[in-house]
Amino acid sequence: MQSAKQTIYSLIDTLPPSQLSEVASFITFIKMRDENKLFKDMEALSMSSTDFWDNEIDDEVWNDV
Repeated sequence: MQSAKQTIYSLIDTLPPSQLSEVASFITFIKMRDENKLFKDMEALSMSSTDFWDNEIDDEVWNDV
């Protein structure tokens, strides 16, 4: 049984050169989508940690710094 990567390579080998840029664009889209999801997950985690610091006591202390 072929791995998914081997199957993709085999399919790419059958494509005409004119369609290879479309495949490359799709792969780039998938990578960017995954990186964007990771960024959004990290952003959500950092936002949840800022709630701890969002209080009147800390705000007053840092106002004069």
